[in-house]
Amino acid sequence: MADQTTPRRPRPRRGEQLEVTIDTLAYGGAGVGRADGFVVFVRGALPGDRVLATVGKSKRSYAEATVAELLEPSPDRIEPETPHPGAPWQVLPYERQLEVKQAQVVEALERLGGFEAPPVEPIVPAVQTLRYRNKVEYSFGADEDGRMVLGSHRAGRWDVIDELSVDVLASERVDELRNAIADWCREHEIPAYDRADQSGVLRNLVVREGRRTGELQARLVTRRRELDADVLAAAVPADSFLATNVEGLGETTAGGDTVLVKGQAKLFEELEVGGNRLRFGISPEAFFQTNTEMAERLYGIAAELAGLNGRQRVFDLYCGIGTIGIALSLDAREVIGVEIVEEAVADAIANAELNGIDNARFYAGDIRTAMRPLIEEEGTADVVVIDPPRAGLSQKVVRRVLEVGAPTIVYVSCNPTTLAPNARQLVEAGYRLETVRPVDMFPQTPHIECVALLRRG
Repeated sequence: MADQTTPRRPRPRRGEQLEVTIDTLAYGGAGVGRADGFVVFVRGALPGDRVLATVGKSKRSYAEATVAELLEPSPDRIEPETPHPGAPWQVLPYERQLEVKQAQVVEALERLGGFEAPPVEPIVPAVQTLRYRNKVEYSFGADEDGRMVLGSHRAGRWDVIDELSVDVLASERVDELRNAIADWCREHEIPAYDRADQSGVLRNLVVREGRRTGELQARLVTRRRELDADVLAAAVPADSFLATNVEGLGETTAGGDTVLVKGQAKLFEELEVGGNRLRFGISPEAFFQTNTEMAERLYGIAAELAGLNGRQRVFDLYCGIGTIGIALSLDAREVIGVEIVEEAVADAIANAELNGIDNARFYAGDIRTAMRPLIEEEGTADVVVIDPPRAGLSQKVVRRVLEVGAPTIVYVSCNPTTLAPNARQLVEAGYRLETVRPVDMFPQTPHIECVALLRRG
């Protein structure tokens, strides 16, 4: 008897156009639908959309595509405040954004962590859904007429920069500063760096704002020094101005030679955690949570779940400039922070001194190699706080965390798809996943932050 099953469509080719109805959103924000049974991830599409999608990458089991034409919009779809490549979820009502993020955390823990009915609490909504970022990075480029523009990379393109006159993720002060710098550079005919032939000067602009202190800092990244940075710094509304020369060919704002042109190199910001006002100095390339208001809530949740009563020793792993460790030190007997970036450790030590904290110490070292000597010298900890990069913890780092033997682990994650397998590894070693609390640090984007509590036994 002949096989009556419906044959699966052939794998689509690059450039082929498919009509797809979107069913759900994948982690990372792409819409997921099927074309004759073949799974297609469509960037820019929402559940309920019917789209004509152009295939980019095509794999054996799925394809990645972009929207060529919106044939029928989802009932959920709304008009964005202002189109922005860094805020793709403006087309989704905020309550739906929260629902999707909550569901994605649950799904990651179930699918990648193997947890049945994972203990996920309701997501903590953002204080502000627009204009919340305290740090933004812009790129210089040229439009079709050769006019210099300052803005963002077009989605999926490394060689096209779309000008931004309004950035809905940053404050109006940042808009004013960015536009003033762009106008000055055009007036003085400073060319943008051409990523194709490596000619030109202007590469990037990094702006930081102290949401609590009111400080505003600009850092101009160039390929070679062919502009009068002193005159530019005096002409724009920034409290401090730095110039960074990066000779490499790649797209980066890190490294290079940075010169202080105006003001001070560190920007200062304040956080209120547990009723305590803390002040932090942030070096030009140091990491600091880009949403000040939600960082306060994130660290408050970490402190709450740690359950400190003044008697515990805390290990703060991936401590950065000391933000979490210093916040926890107010209710701990002692905090010991470890961070691989030496400049960040110097900031952490300075920040502890700035806040009059004498029970927090910070060391430079790789967690993989530094933990055993730390335990031998200092002993174990009662609480381990982990705030790793997006890639999560390697198996070796998980083993080092287990060697500490702490009764309590607080895991601060910016990626639930790496939190889930790490949580499973810790549970298999004797811990219990007690709760996971999602936090919406980045409204209008698919990014999700979580704080997880694990207890031993």
